[in-house]
Amino acid sequence: MKKIAILGSTGSIGTQTLEIVRNQPDLQVVSLAAGTNTALMEQQIREFRPRMAAMWSEEAAADLAARVADIDVKIVSGMDGLLEISTLEEAETLVTAIVGMIGIRPTIAAIEQGKTIALANKETLVTAGHLIMPLAKKHGVSILPVDSEHSAIFQSLHGENRERVSKIILTASGGPFRGRKKEELGAMTIEDALKHPNWSMGKKVTIDSASLVNKGLEVMEARWLFDVPLEQIQVVIHPQSIIHSAVEYVDGGIMAQLGMPDMKLPIQYALFYPDRRALPGKRVDFFALGQLTFEEPDTETFRGLWLAYEAARTGGSLPTVFNAANEKAVSLFIQRKIGFLQIPELIEQSMGHHKVIENPSVEEILQAEAETYEYIKQVMN
Repeated sequence: MKKIAILGSTGSIGTQTLEIVRNQPDLQVVSLAAGTNTALMEQQIREFRPRMAAMWSEEAAADLAARVADIDVKIVSGMDGLLEISTLEEAETLVTAIVGMIGIRPTIAAIEQGKTIALANKETLVTAGHLIMPLAKKHGVSILPVDSEHSAIFQSLHGENRERVSKIILTASGGPFRGRKKEELGAMTIEDALKHPNWSMGKKVTIDSASLVNKGLEVMEARWLFDVPLEQIQVVIHPQSIIHSAVEYVDGGIMAQLGMPDMKLPIQYALFYPDRRALPGKRVDFFALGQLTFEEPDTETFRGLWLAYEAARTGGSLPTVFNAANEKAVSLFIQRKIGFLQIPELIEQSMGHHKVIENPSVEEILQAEAETYEYIKQVMN
C-alpha cells in the first residue's frame, strides 16, 4: 500500500490524482490540502477518509470542521497546516498540485523528511530551484515531474546516459491564440483565452498557455529538473499535443514520449515510477491523426516566452519577479481590469524595476514576490 498526501486536492491535478486513487486499490490518501473549496473537500474527506485535511484560511477550516464533525479527521489551516500535511509520518509521496509560491515551504519540509515529491507546482523550481535540487540530492529524495512535458522528458531520459544529451525539445500546443498576430491579441477576452484546443486545465494555467508564459515557466523548470543549460532547451510548437516532449542525444537520435493529451498518464507514472500501470482512456490513432506538425514559436507576438528566457539567463531573484508579476497580471486579466497584451507588459515592467538578488533565500524569494505585487499595485493605481 502506497500512502500519499496531496497539496491542492480540489484543483485540476488534485482531482485527477484522486481519480487514479479510485482505480488503484494499493494507493491510500492520508492527507489533503486545498484553498477555499470546502464543499468539494468535504466530499473528498467522506470518500477517501484521510487522517488530516488543511484549508488555507482559518474561516474555511472552521467551516470544513463543522461539515465533517462526524468523521475522525484532523482539520488544520494556513502555512502551519500545509507543513503538517506535507510531513505527516505515514505519507511516502507528496503530490504538490497547489498553485503558486505557497508550495515552496511545504516541498522543502517534505524533502527534509525524505518524502518522494510528485511535482506539479512549477513555482517551486522556477523560483527556488537553486535551493530545492541540492536539498533533494542531499536527502536522497526523488523529484518526479507531473507536468506532461517534464514527465515526457523524464521518460525519454530513462535508461540513458544524461551526459550524452544534446538538446531538450519542449513541445507546446500554441494555445488558443496560435497563429494570431499582436494586433489581434489586444481584443482577446478571458473567454477567448480559456478555449484551449487540447487540454482541460485550471483558469490560470490555461491563460498562461495562451500567452506562452506557461512554456517559459516550463523552460525554467526543465533547466533545474534535468540540469541542462538554457541554450540546450528548445521550445517547439506542436498543435496536436501528441508528442509531449523529447530528448535529442549527441548521435542525433531523438527519444520522445507520445500519447493522448491526458494528465492522468504523467500523474500515474509519477505515483508508480518505475512501474507502469494500466490506465483507461483514449489511445493515439495515427490513421485518424494523419499528420503531426511543428512550428517555431513567435516570441515577438508572445513576448512572455522571450521574457522567461531573459529571466532565466539572469537568474537569482528575477525568475521570482517574472512568476509573481505574471500571477498578478493574470489575476487582473481574469477580473477584466487589464487587456491580454498587458500581461507581458506588466511582467517586463516588473523585471525592469527589480534589483536582482543573486542567490536568494526562501525569505528573500517571498520578499521579492511581495515587492512585485506591491509594485504592480502602484502601477495600476
